[in-house]
Amino acid sequence: MKATRVTSADVAVLAGVSRSAVSRTFTPGASASSVTAEKVRMAAAKLGYKPNSLARAVVSGRSRIVGLVVAYLDNQFYPEALEKLSVALQEKGYHVLVFMASQAAGNIDSVVEEILAYQVEGLILASVALSSDVAERCRDVGVPVVLFNRSQDVGDVTAVTSANVAGGRKVADFLLAGGHRRIGYIAGWEGASTQRDREAGFVNRLTEAGVSLYAREVGQFTLDGAAGAAQRMFDRPDRPEAVFVANDHMAFAVMDVLRFQIGLTVPANVSVVGYDDVPLSGWPTYDLTTVRQPANRMVSETVDILLRQISHRESESKRLEIEGPLIVRGSARVPERWAG
Repeated sequence: MKATRVTSADVAVLAGVSRSAVSRTFTPGASASSVTAEKVRMAAAKLGYKPNSLARAVVSGRSRIVGLVVAYLDNQFYPEALEKLSVALQEKGYHVLVFMASQAAGNIDSVVEEILAYQVEGLILASVALSSDVAERCRDVGVPVVLFNRSQDVGDVTAVTSANVAGGRKVADFLLAGGHRRIGYIAGWEGASTQRDREAGFVNRLTEAGVSLYAREVGQFTLDGAAGAAQRMFDRPDRPEAVFVANDHMAFAVMDVLRFQIGLTVPANVSVVGYDDVPLSGWPTYDLTTVRQPANRMVSETVDILLRQISHRESESKRLEIEGPLIVRGSARVPERWAG
């Protein structure tokens, strides 16, 4: 026998209140007296009633849904950040729809178009960027967009990142202070603003100190790409003394190749520095010196900005860069002024 679906009208009858009182009880921010709310919740629990969020969204015009788009989860930084973003939004009374996208041309735009069909109130794009056309489309339909850990020069979109240029400069200062002069860099995906800015800060600071970048390879932000880059850069007699790797995810692969395939010792033969400070960086296996991305503050600022734009329909975009510290561990030679 098919079960009969419990409705808000059933709850109202059992609780002895109006249907609007039931609606107010289950609507975040709506007003209902404590006595009425208690009656409604007791009746709902007895009947097994669950409010229909989609139906309420049709009536109210507010879905309280935020779309969250990410390109890949291999890098440990993103699963942790996405969890923090989801929890923070849920604590504010929002539901989260997570969509995966690739960096392929047009893929992200098509995913965003699909998300808009769900009547989302806002979008957070982690590690991906929009075309100017789709950014304009989001503005036209009143859906604010915040880029997380990525910025772009087109589309006039709000972005929250770590201070990537400053982070690159910190790594350069650290390696130079350690006496390194043959210094290499392993880049990530070159279409990423994070990659571009970290390298710019790093190379510019080396140049200011009168040191040229000794070697450069591209790892595409993947394990296989980073392993191949490490092989090309270090399997030769004139290898670098140190290498800055554009993120921790790649740095782990680089360290494995150096130690287990080429036979070098880290940091006695070569210093390695990463970027992100994911949990694995602190494990004794890697003990990676790295620039920490301030994930908690990045998440907090992203959620605050998005919800403010949803509530007040602010259209002005902004770029927020949050500085993070260099975390000194055992994968690189430690200069005297950093020791102890």
